[in-house]
Amino acid sequence: MDEFIPVSVKGVYVINTISGLTPMILITDEERNIMPIYVGMSEGISINLALNNEVTPRPMTHDLMVNAIEGLGARITDVFIDEIHDGTFYARLVLINNGSTLEIDARPSDCISLAIRVNASIMICRSVFESSLITEDELEGMITLDSLL
Repeated sequence: MDEFIPVSVKGVYVINTISGLTPMILITDEERNIMPIYVGMSEGISINLALNNEVTPRPMTHDLMVNAIEGLGARITDVFIDEIHDGTFYARLVLINNGSTLEIDARPSDCISLAIRVNASIMICRSVFESSLITEDELEGMITLDSLL
């Protein structure tokens, strides 16, 4: 079994692709290696809001999920990004409720957005991380999502 390493979210960035402006989350490990995860615009905005500790006047979808999970007496403890197939990442959201652990299959963008909101750990399978690394040179042309908003 592959080991999991802790990572953090460096930020939400945007790059111009053939499909237009495409948001991506940049994930970093303790050694500052960088891995991108491409996300949809609404997910990128949600993650960016959480990173900036911004609160909207009404709960957005990820805020609603946190409120519902906590309202049911559970809490989010971890996110595990554990697979990549054909460029698609797979993740699990880990909840604890009354001493029982529940793992839920979810998109990494949703897991990350929730984890940031509750300060849960984000872990990634080392082989997945290492197979997806990019260099600083590949960041050329990227801009922060904040600069667009």
